[in-house]
Amino acid sequence: MNNELLSIISYLERDRGVNREIIIQAIESAIQQAARKSLEVTNDLRVEIDRKSLAIKAFDTFVVSDDDTGLGFISVKRARSVKPDVKAGETLEVEVPPAKLGRIAAQTARQMILQKIREAERKNVYDEYKDRIGDIVSGTIRQIAHRDLIVDLGKTEAILPSKERIPTEEYNVGDRIRAYVYRVQAGANGPAVVLSRACPEFVKTLFRLEVSEIADGIVEVMGVARDPGYRSKIAVKTLDEKVDPVGACVGLRGVRVRNIVRELNGEKIDIVRWSDDIKQYVTQALAPARLEGVTVDASDARTVFVTVAPDQLSLAIGKRGQNVRLTSKLTGWRVDIQKSGEEASFEEQRESAIAELAEVLDISEQTASTLVANGFLTTEGIVEVEVAYLQEVTGLDETTVLKIWAAAQAASGVVEAAGEEQ
Repeated sequence: MNNELLSIISYLERDRGVNREIIIQAIESAIQQAARKSLEVTNDLRVEIDRKSLAIKAFDTFVVSDDDTGLGFISVKRARSVKPDVKAGETLEVEVPPAKLGRIAAQTARQMILQKIREAERKNVYDEYKDRIGDIVSGTIRQIAHRDLIVDLGKTEAILPSKERIPTEEYNVGDRIRAYVYRVQAGANGPAVVLSRACPEFVKTLFRLEVSEIADGIVEVMGVARDPGYRSKIAVKTLDEKVDPVGACVGLRGVRVRNIVRELNGEKIDIVRWSDDIKQYVTQALAPARLEGVTVDASDARTVFVTVAPDQLSLAIGKRGQNVRLTSKLTGWRVDIQKSGEEASFEEQRESAIAELAEVLDISEQTASTLVANGFLTTEGIVEVEVAYLQEVTGLDETTVLKIWAAAQAASGVVEAAGEEQ
């Protein structure tokens, strides 16, 4: 019995992470409660397990009387066989023979032991993960239920709800995944560890892990605004004038930010230099759009009015209003964008687009004119389509199309906010 008990305790302690003392106390409590229910013993019954030998002993408390009058009492004669100098009226603790515990007590105890062990496991999980909120953990996807992912973290399972997933990502059972520990809540069926890959804090934590200057406190993340799966803006400032916060986050040849973009499956990241001057801050956040003017109206609380040239309006607003929306989230100010002057004619816009594409992509004006004629006015528009489609629509040869697409991808880049700096 001792060897069997030792094996059970060792397994629970080693593989399930339950503290040895908690296991032994659970077994003692379970046997004690089971014995009280199924045997004729008093409520003072006490079960004790030796911590070294794991020998199980049970003790019941009796009142010594002149005659054995029933449950809870013991005659003087029987009591003196245990303690020779005992007297009537005293209480005496007598060891209960192990055989008396019986099969019924053992079966009942087994169920109660399992229940208490599960409770201890749940408490361990809750205690461990409630202190890990804000960390990034790795696990294996065990189940997909209505787009919710059940992730095996080793000691427990966590849930990644569909609303906390990146919309552009797809997973299969067995895939490895990294996610942010969003919250831990106690429940009737045990603690629920909720993960997230869509929250802004996930991006912030990835930067802390990847950029040593952030981990060391030299560079501080002032805010993150995110459109999960598409684009994020992160504002940083330096506490050491010798350290460039944007350069530190980008890394040598962009290796640091590239690692984060890879983890986010291609989500673009704008790294913005934070400023306590809201005009400068908004200017940095709206990059790569070139602004003509930024004003703050004192009568309109927390609103910034931005003026841009007509050809910069769509770039400042961004696809589906993404650029201005993320800028507003990042700065905490409402951004009102207006175009300046008269809008250029169609022909002027066309010529401007041809000249810009020819310069940025290093191609002839004739090739640039072909792109514009087929609706490709910007590098962003080029990288958003497949190479095969670009070749089919423009009629250009494959070599030229591959060169154009690669140049457009490099020009649009993932660290667009750093483009103005460079």
